[in-house]
Amino acid sequence: MSDVPVQARPELHDTILYLDGVSVSFDGFKALNDLSFYVEVGELRAVIGPNGAGKTTMMDVVTGRTRPDRGQVEFNGGIDLTQLDEAAIANLGIGRKFQKPTVFEEHTVFDNLELALAGTRGVFGSLFARLGAASRERIDGVLETTALISHRDRRAGDLSHGQKQWLEIGMLLMQDPELLLVDEPAAGMTDEETEQTAALLTRIAGSRSVVVVEHDMAFVRGLGCRVTVLHEGAVLAEGTLDAVQHDARVVEVYLGR
Repeated sequence: MSDVPVQARPELHDTILYLDGVSVSFDGFKALNDLSFYVEVGELRAVIGPNGAGKTTMMDVVTGRTRPDRGQVEFNGGIDLTQLDEAAIANLGIGRKFQKPTVFEEHTVFDNLELALAGTRGVFGSLFARLGAASRERIDGVLETTALISHRDRRAGDLSHGQKQWLEIGMLLMQDPELLLVDEPAAGMTDEETEQTAALLTRIAGSRSVVVVEHDMAFVRGLGCRVTVLHEGAVLAEGTLDAVQHDARVVEVYLGR
């Protein structure tokens, strides 16, 4: 697909995420096919495409769950992610949120954020450790960002689906990632929660880079960001949502279905 009008190739040092010529095959099926994909520092990017387009595989490659057959996968100006395992990549500052929220439902919202901050101390060590003023301020800041400040003492299991999603995003923010990969955050949300989630991700972007994989076009419009359309493991189109929605190829393979 060499004729696809894609984002102008930036200098490597200007990117937070840099994929070039990445291919991945599973039993003869090409999940990624010479994929080139760039995200600049502080950018919010939406990635859309039909099922099987390669969206999940792309995130798996970035986070070390899948090794590419070939191609460059570099982070933050030149760190080769293909040589690192999942734990090392997470420690570099890449956070990933899966579609289904995973929180400690028996603990409070505050405790969930404290556990995410503590990281290596373990659950019991974290809960019984004395929390310093700086850590409390940091947790309060994330509670404000995620609109959960009034729910800080609620049991996480009692939150709505949308609130659990925000809590998990907050737990990732406690680890201070430079790049956040978010998989279908609007799935199962009410219209109001969907709008609030778009606003949340927009607030987060800038201080860090955010890549959102999503199917909900209304949600993507709410993000107001550049959109990348994947198809058959490669970039089909890139641009504003209006531009890609009016691209005849995108309509044929995805939006027209």
